[in-house]
Amino acid sequence: MALRTLILLILFSLPASYTIADEKLTAYQALQQYDFPTGILPKGIVAYELNTDTGEFSAYLNGTCNFAIDSYQLSYKSTIQGVISQGKITNLQGVSVKVLFFWLNIVEVIHDGDDMEFSVGIASANFPTDNFFESPQCGCGFNCNHLNTLVSSI
Repeated sequence: MALRTLILLILFSLPASYTIADEKLTAYQALQQYDFPTGILPKGIVAYELNTDTGEFSAYLNGTCNFAIDSYQLSYKSTIQGVISQGKITNLQGVSVKVLFFWLNIVEVIHDGDDMEFSVGIASANFPTDNFFESPQCGCGFNCNHLNTLVSSI
């Protein structure tokens, strides 16, 4: 009886920030729990860590990830870090965008209704949330079918 009570006390005293491995969400599902569309991360996240108490997170790719979407060149390092809360990511590291001839780090992302705001610190840009329902693929973004057609025609 004392052993059962001790086990129950230990289980109930574990911090809520730890989850059982079988119940762990994918990085994309975790984003959705914080009101973000999955498409702000590229396909290929192989692992992630999230402290639900502080919001600190790290997401991991097998390597760097670069692609173009419309007139924007984006680059993700193999490790992406930041602090996530409901509708807001701050202290973001590992994501950059090419503006004209310069690479700028995206440091904050805010989801506000139908808009996503991306900040590089000195400036920000808004885009419709609908643009981020699908995750881009490293190397080709959303234009992968065109790339596959080119390769198969050679």
